[in-house]
Amino acid sequence: MQFISQHTSIPVPKVYCAFTHKGITYIVMEKIKGEMLGENWVKRSEASKVKILAQLRGMVKEMRAISPPQGQGVSNVDGGVIYDARLMSDSSFHGPFESIHNFHRYLRQAFEASPDHYPDVSELIALQDRSWPPAVMTHGDLSSLNILVRDDTIVGIIDWETAGWYPTYWEYTTASQVNPWNSFWADEIDKFLVPMPEELKMERIRQKYFGDIW
Repeated sequence: MQFISQHTSIPVPKVYCAFTHKGITYIVMEKIKGEMLGENWVKRSEASKVKILAQLRGMVKEMRAISPPQGQGVSNVDGGVIYDARLMSDSSFHGPFESIHNFHRYLRQAFEASPDHYPDVSELIALQDRSWPPAVMTHGDLSSLNILVRDDTIVGIIDWETAGWYPTYWEYTTASQVNPWNSFWADEIDKFLVPMPEELKMERIRQKYFGDIW
């Protein structure tokens, strides 16, 4: 949250302090007055929805404009391990990874190309092993439950624990994993993120064989 507030105009809670007590880390932060976007989305006018989605699209653009450190791979904001409870593992912490290629190999459990694979697994490996643009700053969970609004204005983006430097498609494919209680959000994602159907297909193949909570 401090990193985002220093590099963008995206509204995030102000962090007052953070400390560890008896092995548990706490963050003391600002309480933002607003409601979760998902609470009344279906009741909003089309004009209200368009206004809010335009703001969200601009915020994503600001994140993308942050230059990654030289040689940045896939990591959290300051180059450490990433946190994502959706990835299948004995831990919710992963990496960091020196490159997007290494990240992709990790996601598919180090499987390499082979004529013995199922056709869609071979397709997955081919897609993952192609050339990728540099990692970009990513929130990693742009659910309607993590966007706070007052009237037609976004006043806060919260829950940054999954944020970090990820492949360009990661924001889109993770946002597509909509909460079942907010299934309507699936219809809005293409309006604030660049649609990436090929990458979404790639991720669905990966999740089919190598798992997470998709």
